Amino acid sequence: PLLASAHESSCIRLWSIQGNLMKELLPFSEHPSGPLTALCTDIFTKILLAGSKEGYIIRWNMASFLEDSRNIKNKIKEEVCWRAHATEVVELFLEEEKNVVVTASRDGSVRLWHAMTGYYFGYFGQARKFELSDTSRLILPLDVNGFRAIIKEKSKHMEKKMVKYPLMLDRDK
Repeated sequence: PLLASAHESSCIRLWSIQGNLMKELLPFSEHPSGPLTALCTDIFTKILLAGSKEGYIIRWNMASFLEDSRNIKNKIKEEVCWRAHATEVVELFLEEEKNVVVTASRDGSVRLWHAMTGYYFGYFGQARKFELSDTSRLILPLDVNGFRAIIKEKSKHMEKKMVKYPLMLDRDK
């Protein structure tokens, strides 16, 4: 078992069931995600999704980390980030059978996205049927104009590091 907590600093903390801090994550993508407001995982906790106050969805792959969390080579990989709403994401849900992420926002809209790529399928209440099998059409909601960011494998992931800044004047520096 694993517990995850989302924070206003955009940090996600992963905890053991005993309450020990296992890992701290910060989003790597070029878009500032802002404070995190919603978290969701798949049934096996291999995929972690986070929603932000700025309307972004960030997807991490935790599979290798969960296999052996003590091995420092097993990292949590941020895979994709996309703008889902113009305002705060208040709820996330991953429907694994259809590979769909459902997002809800403070603006009152509920939208569907492809879980792996962040492609937009549509919103609840639209006149047309959802076409969940076609991820080749690139469409965006009317209030969102930014494309998704796919995080490259070789990019360095940001992890919170403890840095000491003594409040002393060093005249030599």
